[in-house]
Amino acid sequence: MRKISYIGLLSVLLAGPAMATYSDEMFRNEIAEGVDLVGARANADKPDAAAGELGLDVYQTADAGTNDDVQLFIPTSMYMRAGAGLNLPFATDAAQLNGVKHDTVGSWTTQIGLGWNLSSYVRTEIDFQESTFEFSDVDNMGATYQTIGGMLYFDFARRYVQMGDITYRRHFVPFMGLGAAAGVYKFDGAGGADGFVIAAPRATIGFNVMLNDLIGLDIMYQYQMMIGNGFGWNVRAGGVDNISNIMAAFRINF
Repeated sequence: MRKISYIGLLSVLLAGPAMATYSDEMFRNEIAEGVDLVGARANADKPDAAAGELGLDVYQTADAGTNDDVQLFIPTSMYMRAGAGLNLPFATDAAQLNGVKHDTVGSWTTQIGLGWNLSSYVRTEIDFQESTFEFSDVDNMGATYQTIGGMLYFDFARRYVQMGDITYRRHFVPFMGLGAAAGVYKFDGAGGADGFVIAAPRATIGFNVMLNDLIGLDIMYQYQMMIGNGFGWNVRAGGVDNISNIMAAFRINF
């Protein structure tokens, strides 16, 4: 009986490592199979993103904000301006001819410029303007001037507002600007006050209305104090003349 007990105990001891080894491998295999099965089910339950869906999330701009005054916007660093304006005779000094004053009539200005957005409130711009003047009771005699100027603009409301990771743009932004310009006068006819002039200061006040994400319309009043060669014919060199325009220009952001 004692021999049988020894033989049974020896059998158990010899079989133990084999059973332990088998159980360990089975455990590892079951874990591996379970991980693969979970991954396969996760992949099967998760559909692929529809074509263009990511782009829609990133670039969609319509009706993105909770405020009707703002929309989703990607801020830009530069813009171009192109527009024109009409002279305001009641706010412009009259030209002189032989001591007689003649008011401006049918006068207009064109403008093209390049600007930089320095912040959400401040921007700077260089521009070229050409103005054509006609005068009451003076036939076949007019004037033109061409200037290159620099302006610093201040917006009275943030052009764009940051809300978390999303940026919104504002539809309506009032602004003012201050700067200077330099150029030349050219008066048609004998005795015209031709020559070099400085517009200092040049000041504007107006508002911008965004038509879409990149194009807006500026409506503004522009005042220029012209220092240089007088304003008219047979007038002394020097002096100061005031010129006013109402301007409309498209601002194209990029």
